[in-house]
Amino acid sequence: MRVCVIDGRGGGLGSRLVAGLRSELGQAHHIVALGTNRVAAAAMKRAGATQVGVGPRAIVGMLPTVDVIVTSLNLVLPGAMFGEVTPEIVHAILGARATKVLLPLNRVRLEIVGAGACTLEALITQSLFRVRSLVSEVLPA
Repeated sequence: MRVCVIDGRGGGLGSRLVAGLRSELGQAHHIVALGTNRVAAAAMKRAGATQVGVGPRAIVGMLPTVDVIVTSLNLVLPGAMFGEVTPEIVHAILGARATKVLLPLNRVRLEIVGAGACTLEALITQSLFRVRSLVSEVLPA
């Protein structure tokens, strides 16, 4: 299975997700890290990503090949992350056939009704649990 983590800015969230996924899934699964910039991509590479891409072109090109996308809700909001999230990136994420696991980080004053106010650590833990369950659903028993 190919699991993709997308992040921007400094790559802090993405690197924590990649490290957590590597720990949860081991080496059996391909972890693709896509950064909106080089700093984010490098942070995710250091965290253990199998493959790394940078920028909108890499994101658009890679998303059709992955099974699960893990990222912040901000990555589906054009203009978020100080403009790093382009409409092209949003369209690629939302149009991908992959299951999307979005962390509802509330940095742009967007409220998701029904999503409780969790710490970043709790959101990461919940995301890792969800991806692990998605991966186990496709593995033979």
